[in-house]
Amino acid sequence: MFRVAVVGSGPSGVYTAQSLLEQDSEVLVDVLDRLPCPYGLVRYGVAPDHEKIKSLQNSLRTVLQEPRVRFLGGVHVGAGGVPAERLAELYHAVVYCVGAATDRRLGVPGEDLPGSWSATRFVSWYSAHPDAPPGGFVAGARAAVVIGAGNVAVDVTRILARGADELSGTDMPQAALAALAASRVTDIHMVGRRGPSQARFTTKELRELGSLPDAEVMVDPEELALDPQYADPSGLPAAQRRNVEVLREWAGRPRRGAPRHIHLRFFLRPVELLAGGGPSSGGPGGEPEKGRVGAVRFERTAPDGRGRGGVRGTGRFEEIDAELVLRSVGYRGVPQEGLPFDAEHGTVPHLAGRVVHEGAAVPGRYVAGWIKRGPTGVIGSNRPCAKETVTSLLADAPALAARGLPGDPVGALRAEGAEPVDWAGWLAIERAEERLGASLGRGVVKLPDWESLLAAARSGR
Repeated sequence: MFRVAVVGSGPSGVYTAQSLLEQDSEVLVDVLDRLPCPYGLVRYGVAPDHEKIKSLQNSLRTVLQEPRVRFLGGVHVGAGGVPAERLAELYHAVVYCVGAATDRRLGVPGEDLPGSWSATRFVSWYSAHPDAPPGGFVAGARAAVVIGAGNVAVDVTRILARGADELSGTDMPQAALAALAASRVTDIHMVGRRGPSQARFTTKELRELGSLPDAEVMVDPEELALDPQYADPSGLPAAQRRNVEVLREWAGRPRRGAPRHIHLRFFLRPVELLAGGGPSSGGPGGEPEKGRVGAVRFERTAPDGRGRGGVRGTGRFEEIDAELVLRSVGYRGVPQEGLPFDAEHGTVPHLAGRVVHEGAAVPGRYVAGWIKRGPTGVIGSNRPCAKETVTSLLADAPALAARGLPGDPVGALRAEGAEPVDWAGWLAIERAEERLGASLGRGVVKLPDWESLLAAARSGR
């Protein structure tokens, strides 16, 4: 039998497994994941109020239940886990679908002040990722600044602006729901360094901000007009044109007195996060919390005249008070044990999915997804990406299959200290989350920590 390990059970990993099944009638695929739960960012990155997108889990589930596919959660590959070289001995080929595991940095003073977080850490918290920080994001905050103008920035802005009643029907963990219910954040500023015609959020996501019952969107028409294509967006691609049209509509709306305000800001580049803050900052009594972020200093930017959305600094500055700052300026891949790494792009060098080191393909090593191409595209972009990699892998299969394997790799994985969570263990986690939700008078509620997830998985043995 030809055995392939796919490291990562998010969309790129599952689509890789699916493509292997479609192109080879005998291949056996083990889908490994560090976490005891499958689905990657579909489970731990898609906002809990986006139920339609989260339903993609159903199609991923179908692949993982195929007889020639085996899910093995709780298997960490690399430092502190199963060595990459040992994994390569257990399978004819290994495909790394590990995504982009960290965030890009702003690179400005004060970025690491208390109260300043990467947006993905916030997302992990309200998505119940077992590695997420314990919370405290919104405690003592009255205003928040979200730096970025992509869909993740829109997601975290929307979650901050939603009421607890709107979120109670989601699978958000109970602690996060309680913290957001107690939140006193009334102003959320989402800030982009470029203009509205260059924003990367989709119109569908943008429109959701305007339909929140307890929040209203505020847009300054004079700030929008700084974009040369604002007055006449007809020459823009359809997606950007629709974004500009929505913003134009909102700029002319009268205020309705909602309890929360979403301020959409453009042409502002962060230059420093400041401790202390202005009159809105502080702890429970409103007094400033020592050492915590209190404001963000921005430089006004302007189009640089070279096209392609480039901007330049103008030397004019503005401060926005905020006790919570969420940085959403993109993802970045991290080095993988046993693989070459392109530090500039945050990817593994490859040729059509074959890992390449010093100009030569590394036998039996492949990549797919964001670690292959960078954090670009939508979920569906992973399908052709995976297919390309699998085509390369199967072209190499005759040479790779000539090597004998030591047998079923599960025993060897255990010998390396891993405790694989199989599909039955995952189903036990699902049942535990259903019981937890019922006990709270809600629907399914995610288990938020390693201990409860692994205890649930063991109950399925």
